[in-house]
Amino acid sequence: MQPELDMSFKVRIADEEDLPEIVRIYNQAVAMQSATADISSVSLESRKTWLQEHPRDRYPVFVAESQEAFLGWCSLSPYRPGRMALRHTAEISYYIDENFRGIGVGSELISHAIQNCADLGIKTIFAIILDINQESAQILEKFGFDKWGHLPSIADFDGKECGHLYYGLRVAP
Repeated sequence: MQPELDMSFKVRIADEEDLPEIVRIYNQAVAMQSATADISSVSLESRKTWLQEHPRDRYPVFVAESQEAFLGWCSLSPYRPGRMALRHTAEISYYIDENFRGIGVGSELISHAIQNCADLGIKTIFAIILDINQESAQILEKFGFDKWGHLPSIADFDGKECGHLYYGLRVAP
């Protein structure tokens, strides 16, 4: 049952105090076995380095929160760090608390990330999703992402195989 929620929520850049909630929500996705290719929960300690690799002025992590709850998060990550010809490309990832899916949180986070790309020097964003995650494919297509590729049957969840879909969006000329 979905909790009552004041539909007003804000999106802001994450800070270290948000890590416990970021990890909690990500581990919900791990348990689903359809929203990430990780098969084991991640630790708070392992995500500290991850957050440090997301500088606020270049590859931020955005969080959505209301007065009552931490709703979800979205990150922009470097694509093949160190390869300077790819410096204007980022991978977008997003995860929403299982209690707040389907109410616009993901759309707001993705929209916020796209709107910030020009200021971050990002011209192209892409997402890598499991091909069994049709909800994620639909939200990406809603924002104008095109399917750029499919790697069939490369993920194995204890004998249940699925593929990776690559979706991309050019956000700046």
